[in-house]
Amino acid sequence: MKLAVLKERRAGETRVAASPDTVKKLKGLGLDVAVETGAGEGAHFSDADFTAAGAAIAPDAPSAVGGADIVFGVRTPEPATIGQMKKGAVLAALLAPYTDKETPAKLAAQGVNAFAMEFLPRISRAQAMDVLSSQANLAGYKAVIDAAALFDRAMPMMMTAAGTIAPARVLVMGVGVAGLQAIATARRLGAIVSATDVRPATKEQVESLGATFVAVMDEEFKNAQTAAGYAKPMSADYQARQAALIAETIRKQDIVITTALIPGRAAPVLVSEEMVRTMKPGSVIVDLAAEQGGNCPLTRADQTVVAHGVTIIGPTNLAGQLPVDASSLYARNLFNFVSLIVDKKTGALKLDWNDDILKGAGLTRDGQVVHPALKG
Repeated sequence: MKLAVLKERRAGETRVAASPDTVKKLKGLGLDVAVETGAGEGAHFSDADFTAAGAAIAPDAPSAVGGADIVFGVRTPEPATIGQMKKGAVLAALLAPYTDKETPAKLAAQGVNAFAMEFLPRISRAQAMDVLSSQANLAGYKAVIDAAALFDRAMPMMMTAAGTIAPARVLVMGVGVAGLQAIATARRLGAIVSATDVRPATKEQVESLGATFVAVMDEEFKNAQTAAGYAKPMSADYQARQAALIAETIRKQDIVITTALIPGRAAPVLVSEEMVRTMKPGSVIVDLAAEQGGNCPLTRADQTVVAHGVTIIGPTNLAGQLPVDASSLYARNLFNFVSLIVDKKTGALKLDWNDDILKGAGLTRDGQVVHPALKG
């Protein structure tokens, strides 16, 4: 069977869906791997690196996907590329199904069995395939590094003959994978760190990293998590009380990292303009929810805004700013996924649609859009 790896064409996308290391592993599954020329340039993987790993180099996208049984991408392929995929081919990529309303129908019409990697279920079997977690981990790290670079003071406490420099205070809002890494990174840099989240299970995680947990503790808070581990939308009353607590907390902070997202919804507003007004001049906000509208109404996607003396940045692809590591992790996620759907004895595709992982990530199948979130 042939597996194609596409070059990304979205502006600013530096990642690639395979690495020389995973090409070797894919070859070990009995797959013939074709990598579109230049696909790894943004991640510093050359065509020669892929060739040495056993891949063939395709001169363009049509040549790469032509006859391919499996196609790997980071983002959604261009419509012309989708039109060149064969019926029954498998596509695995980040397909942005909640925001890209047209592509699922195109994939279905082409007869492609598409898997949206962001739809992978949060179960233990899928952890090694969890692209959102692998990329969010890097994003949380980079958010703190970028904040430290913009912050015009030192992060750790420093005791010098001329006096003592107080440590920076960092608040992390949203304690998922990105938030936990942000906490850990800020702590490593010597900051005093606090964090908040509406999911009660995160309190222990925050405190285990040496940070202080900030939240209104009541019955609604104790039941504010879905079975899948996502945050539930909170009542207006709770949001008001939590906002009051955060308003009191945020005025003392130097850096705020916001990471709160709910799949398929606009990002919740956590830091109001009034809260920004209360922050010290020179403070920094890094809004990781910028792609879904932002956790602060002043955020502008992929822009730096200075408002009320506070610098606010809204990066939409922080993991892509660490392309070597981001690509390597993403490539391993996809290899682990494809290992599930390739029969190790025959080398043929084996799609068990009763498998929870395939059911959870499956976007299109047999000419239909099948994911429940997109039907009706």
